[in-house]
Amino acid sequence: MTTETIRSSLAARRTTGVSWARVRPVLIHVALAAAALVMLYPLIWMVVSSLRPGNEIFREPGILVRDLHIDNYRLGWNALAEPFTRYLLNSAAVVLGAILGNLVSCSMAAYAFARLDFNGKKFWFAIMLVSIMLPIHVVIVPQYILFSQAGWINTFLPLVVPKLLATDAFFVFLMVQFIRGIPRELDEAARIDGCGRAGIFLRVILPLMTPALATTAIFTFIWTWNDFFSQLIYLTDPKMYTVPVALRSFVDATSSTNWGSMFAMSVVSLVPVFLAFLLGQRFLIKGIATTGIK
Repeated sequence: MTTETIRSSLAARRTTGVSWARVRPVLIHVALAAAALVMLYPLIWMVVSSLRPGNEIFREPGILVRDLHIDNYRLGWNALAEPFTRYLLNSAAVVLGAILGNLVSCSMAAYAFARLDFNGKKFWFAIMLVSIMLPIHVVIVPQYILFSQAGWINTFLPLVVPKLLATDAFFVFLMVQFIRGIPRELDEAARIDGCGRAGIFLRVILPLMTPALATTAIFTFIWTWNDFFSQLIYLTDPKMYTVPVALRSFVDATSSTNWGSMFAMSVVSLVPVFLAFLLGQRFLIKGIATTGIK
């Protein structure tokens, strides 16, 4: 093999390598875009179906709209016993109470586990972690009996009051891991300046926990807004229905279901979740990224 042949072969290999290096990212992005389209197709189809007449929703599986049927939103807003505004406000009240409850109680419990020393600390922390694996269906019956005896059925209290008792162990664990990453020297400096336990928590730890608190607020908002099972169990009066329970009311087994209106109101119910995730995405990523084991 001559020198020119070897040089030509090496040049061809370099050209092939450069070409593959340019083509590979394009192929990866095309594959990711195709996967994203597959995952987003049900959502896109729901949005498109909310703009179609009821008799055409299940006839065409495509996502092209010939004529915009905006009346589904107007009819769906007033299709139930109460205007849909009532259900949005009910969900907003439950979500606000749940967020405030989790932020206050979970942060205090996390501070106790991360910074304070008390008898049985490791045992109670283990019990807290075990409760994460406990399905809600196991405790829903005794909880219902307890709340029924307290006269809380058909009120928002069963959905809000438990949040004030740090019952969401996931958020407690998340905040514990975050607080453990805060240097203890800050606590000692605050103690020298005359701060007690409460002062250290309020003036030092809590301001530094903004990413973890934002993550807790966003997840609480999404999980509570989309919660159907608990709200269906405790809310029986149509005036107290939240958005998930109200959407279930569109499906009637004894008569025809107004699918267009239901899809339209489903799109409306997704808007707050989308906005919450969009506005809090930066804090969400930062909170998760800085809450690992250190």
